[in-house]
Amino acid sequence: MIESLVSFAFATLLLAISPGPDNIFVLTQSVARGSKYGIAIASGLITGCIVHTSVVAFGFAIVIRDNEWLLYAIKIAGAIYLLYLAYKIVKSDASIEFGAEKASNKSLWKLYKVGITMNLLNPKVTLFFLALLPQFVIANSYPDWIQIYLLGGIFMLVSLLTFYTIALLAGKAASFIKSSRWFAPAMKWVQIVVFIGIAVAILIP
Repeated sequence: MIESLVSFAFATLLLAISPGPDNIFVLTQSVARGSKYGIAIASGLITGCIVHTSVVAFGFAIVIRDNEWLLYAIKIAGAIYLLYLAYKIVKSDASIEFGAEKASNKSLWKLYKVGITMNLLNPKVTLFFLALLPQFVIANSYPDWIQIYLLGGIFMLVSLLTFYTIALLAGKAASFIKSSRWFAPAMKWVQIVVFIGIAVAILIP
């Protein structure tokens, strides 16, 4: 069980540091406004993950309880979904836009609520959790829903600490990030490698 949790924490760290919509948003807000605004948004994003974890925990437990074969189907579907995300990133533009972010001057509380809303209104987060979390559930161990909540908690903790770090560093390195030509393309390919790597790990028995 401990070995599985450590593996999951490492996979979560790789995902958290690879650029996706959430940490790119935290990055841009921190660069444009300052670290504390990025931290407010990150807190909201992670708070929203509690709802998605609950959906996956209870939905997964109910569906898998009497249909173990579905676990294998979910593994395959999860790997395909992660590969699809990698493909979408390959086809996407690697640029990161900062320009319009300075216009708004919302309070920290409002930005926190923006983070929650962004997360809750994005059904892809639930799909992503469904693709990832069940892969680390251990059969004949603790109840599935408890394991999902534990994994979700690790995901949120690791992601929150990573997002906070991004916010703090981005606020201090704003001028470098804005002027760098290689930063965005490099981060794009890091994300592609991470998604493909996790998809392959899911498919390996």
